[in-house]
Amino acid sequence: MTDRGQYTPGPAGGVQVRKDGEKWTLVLVRELRHSPEKVWQALTDPAQLREWAPFDADRSLGTVGTTVKLTTVGAPTPHVTETTVTRADAPTVLEYKWGGFDMRWKLEAFGGGTRLTLWTNIDRRFISMGAAGWHICFDVLDHLLRGTPIGRIVGPDAMKFGGWQRLHAEYAKQLGV
Repeated sequence: MTDRGQYTPGPAGGVQVRKDGEKWTLVLVRELRHSPEKVWQALTDPAQLREWAPFDADRSLGTVGTTVKLTTVGAPTPHVTETTVTRADAPTVLEYKWGGFDMRWKLEAFGGGTRLTLWTNIDRRFISMGAAGWHICFDVLDHLLRGTPIGRIVGPDAMKFGGWQRLHAEYAKQLGV
């Protein structure tokens, strides 16, 4: 594992928010230097999810119809939700719910790597927090895929992390929340 102390998140960016009625959706886009197949594995494999995602999965998310228990990491009390994978078109689209919120991942081959887009519903009060948290998760994912893992930084640990407050403020300003 690479020294986490050397990690500093880059500037806020690649995020927008959409409102449909009372439903808010956070859209995050990140370009990764890894193939869609490699990114797909990191999105679906429980062992890889444990390295970067804000939840643990008890089985692979890579097959439509699979029922998976997702456990939120760092919650004050264990928060386990059961979800069914509703779409899994490897290595391009993955859809399921997490804690009652829609999660839609799109992977597009781009410049020798992958453009990864996440659409997730979010409570309006937590938009900039969610953007900052996912930003750090995506950075940790990128380190993992490069072979220089820095360890998962999520939940309360992320909020204590040096760059999180800056990201939270930058996203609040960018998104007008």
